[in-house]
Amino acid sequence: MAASAERFKKAAVKAAKTARKWAATAAREADKLLAQAQKRAKTKQRQVRIKAALRRTGKVLKAAGRAAIVAGIAAGIASARAEKAKR
Repeated sequence: MAASAERFKKAAVKAAKTARKWAATAAREADKLLAQAQKRAKTKQRQVRIKAALRRTGKVLKAAGRAAIVAGIAAGIASARAEKAKR
């Protein structure tokens, strides 16, 4: 009877050690996956921020371009009026 109990204990200890080893391995893998997911999330957040900044920059550049065109037209009109006034 004692021999079978010892074998049972030995098998239980071996199974527990194996389970602990696999649990540690699973925890390491989960940490790696979490790190990758966080890195991707940061990258996506960064991409969203960059795209938003580019949209804002585009709007500013469009406004500046329109203002430059309007200023050019106004300068042309002023020049034409000045020429007309000289005559």
